[in-house]
Amino acid sequence: MFGGILLPAALPAILLLLYIYKKDVKDKEPRSLLWRLFLLGGMTIVTAFIAEVALQNLFGPFLATGSAAALAVENFLFVALVEELGKYVVLRKVTWKSEEFNYTFDAVVYAVASSLGFATFENVLYLIGADFSVAIARGLLSVPGHAIDGVFMGAFYGRAKKCEAEGDVSGKSRNLFLALLVPTLLHGFYDFCLSMESDVFLAAFFIFEIAVTAAAIVMVNRLSKDDRMIMQGFGGSGFLSENIFEADRRLK
Repeated sequence: MFGGILLPAALPAILLLLYIYKKDVKDKEPRSLLWRLFLLGGMTIVTAFIAEVALQNLFGPFLATGSAAALAVENFLFVALVEELGKYVVLRKVTWKSEEFNYTFDAVVYAVASSLGFATFENVLYLIGADFSVAIARGLLSVPGHAIDGVFMGAFYGRAKKCEAEGDVSGKSRNLFLALLVPTLLHGFYDFCLSMESDVFLAAFFIFEIAVTAAAIVMVNRLSKDDRMIMQGFGGSGFLSENIFEADRRLK
C-alpha cells in the first residue's frame, strides 16, 4: 500500500526539482546537498504539525469559528507562517555558510528543494486512504504551489547573500525578511481562498494561481539567465568577481 502511495506523492516534486536543477546551468549543486535539503524540509512536517496544533489550542478559542477573520489568522499564521518558517530554517541552517552557495541562482535551487521535501512528505499523508483524483489535484496544485513559494523564497534569499558579499547589511536583513514574508503571504492566500468555500474566492484562487505560476516561471528564467557568482570581499562587483574566478579556472 505504501509503495502505491509513494510514487504519486513524490513524482510531481521530483519532476519540479529536476526542472529547477536543469535551470542551474553555471554551477550545478551537489546532489547530496539537495537531498539533504529535501529530506530535512520534509521532516519539518512534524514540527509544523506540533506548532499548528499548539497555536490552534492556544488561540483558537478566541477566534470566531468559521469567520473570515478566523480563517485568515488560521491560514496565514497557524499554517502558512509555520510551514514556511520550517522550510526557511532548514534553508538557512544548511546553506547560508556553505561553500557551495557561490552563485545567486543556487538560492532558488536550495529553497525549492526544501519546499518540495515538505510538499512530498505532506502529500504522502494526504494520499493515505485517498483515491487517485486527490493525487492528481495535489500534483497539479498543492505541490507546484510549494515549489512556487520556494522560488520566491530563493529569489530573496539569493539577494540577501549577494548583499552580504557587498557589505550591505540593511539589504541583507531586508531580503532575508522578505524571503520568509513573501512565501508566507502567497501560501496563506492560497489556503485562505480555498477555506472560504465560495465561488468568488474560488475564482480568485484560480486567477491567483495562473498569475503566480506565470510570475514564478518568468522569475526562474530571468534568475537563471542572470546568474552571477557571489564572492566575499569584492565590494559589490558581481561581474568582476565572476571574471576573476573564470580567469583563475582557465589558468589551472
